[in-house]
Amino acid sequence: MSRAPLAIEAVRRIDAIFDAERAINGLPAAERLAVRQQHLASLVTELEAWMRENRGKLSRHNPVAKAMDYMLTRWSAFARFLGDGRICLTNNAAERALRGIALGRKSWLFAGSDRGGDRAAAMVSLIHTAKLNDVDPRTWLADVLARIADHPASRLHELLPWNWAQAREGKAAA
Repeated sequence: MSRAPLAIEAVRRIDAIFDAERAINGLPAAERLAVRQQHLASLVTELEAWMRENRGKLSRHNPVAKAMDYMLTRWSAFARFLGDGRICLTNNAAERALRGIALGRKSWLFAGSDRGGDRAAAMVSLIHTAKLNDVDPRTWLADVLARIADHPASRLHELLPWNWAQAREGKAAA
């Protein structure tokens, strides 16, 4: 099987973008944005220009052309990371977070009813929200469930994971 030189070149260019991004992983969003604008923006611009130039040389039925069309039609979504340091270049973290849901799909077939499925989805959302806010879901849920019956409805926002964690840190500091 012969290798497509255009595909090899596209992968080389994409790898250069990922290599540069790998070097700034873990930095604060503002620093990542500055590095992206200074170093990665030109790589992304060159990749787009190269793809648009070379796409015209291929038949629309060519597999490499189909891959280029796929990326070029989604170009603005791909390049969005250049304007916001909080955006990840890949969606690997989101896919990892959803892996447990996909693996549990068969178990949730027996939630009992649509209403049971809705409740399970709400609980999964709450647990993942707590995790994303560096809050232990078990501790948070135990505390919230113990307090919620006597908690004023007008102040329910205080029990959200990000507010709950700040309130606990404030009590610990006092």
